[in-house]
Amino acid sequence: MAIRFAVPLAAFILTLSGAVVVNAEPAAAAVKPPANEDCLACHDDVGKPFASSIHEAASCVDCHADLSTVQEFPHSEKVAKVSCAACHDEIASQYRDGIHAWAKEKAGLKMAPSCADCHGRHDISPKTSATSRTHKNNVPATCGSCHEGLAEHYNQSIHAAVLKAGNAAAPTCADCHAVHATQRADVPSWRLGVAAECGSCHADVVDSFRRTFHGKVTELGFTRVAACADCHGAHEILPASNPASMIAKDRLVETCGSCHKGANEKFVQYDPHPNPRSHARSPLLWWINQFYTVLIAGCFGAFGLHSLLWFRRERQEKRRS
Repeated sequence: MAIRFAVPLAAFILTLSGAVVVNAEPAAAAVKPPANEDCLACHDDVGKPFASSIHEAASCVDCHADLSTVQEFPHSEKVAKVSCAACHDEIASQYRDGIHAWAKEKAGLKMAPSCADCHGRHDISPKTSATSRTHKNNVPATCGSCHEGLAEHYNQSIHAAVLKAGNAAAPTCADCHAVHATQRADVPSWRLGVAAECGSCHADVVDSFRRTFHGKVTELGFTRVAACADCHGAHEILPASNPASMIAKDRLVETCGSCHKGANEKFVQYDPHPNPRSHARSPLLWWINQFYTVLIAGCFGAFGLHSLLWFRRERQEKRRS
């Protein structure tokens, strides 16, 4: 009897629940995010630069994600900080490893640059564009907006002169200090890496430096000997022909004397970049190198011939016996 009444009761409950589902209110439609036109109705001042930027195909709320659900305008004046890492996570990771992020996020320095300080905000252009803040010709000015004194030194250097002459191979700030993972320049790791950094352009010069006491000790990991910047300067590098250069003839005693107290005119005759393969640079060293090349080849050749003849004679004697 219980089973007879249970089946109709279950059917009745299922029918009732179905009716409830059918009569339920339809789900609320998804909130449509504001279109760019909605934003530009108030922010018309950014419309033109944004339209010509590298982000022209993006939506405003792609960056200003906290405004994606706004339905009434004007929105609150306080908006969330834009996170470039939402799209550029790899670059953001490099930035977090650099001194700029440390200064801003850990040391609390408000003047430390973030993405927008170097790249711009709504007018971001690719680095290939001549108007971009990160175009090679504009990098010194961009970095100089914070590092004003260093930019002045750089603008007087041989590197800046070559860049202004149209040589794109000339280094700017980003070439020596990296783009996003900029490191401190007053730590041992940076100092030990200077020769390799300069060698990316001046391979022959750095190769000759590594032949010297300075270079060999640096390669061993010691930082108390002279590296490139100690003699040539860091940002104010000038050719030796310029009287203001640290390696100008009349300034050599001063430059070397900064480490070697008591240095004199005779002391500075030392060649910090000897090249045994260049007769013009180091004629005596070139002749010594030639002598040893012939001597070593002659020794190995003579002993090799001697061993060969001895081996031949030994075989002949074994056959006779």
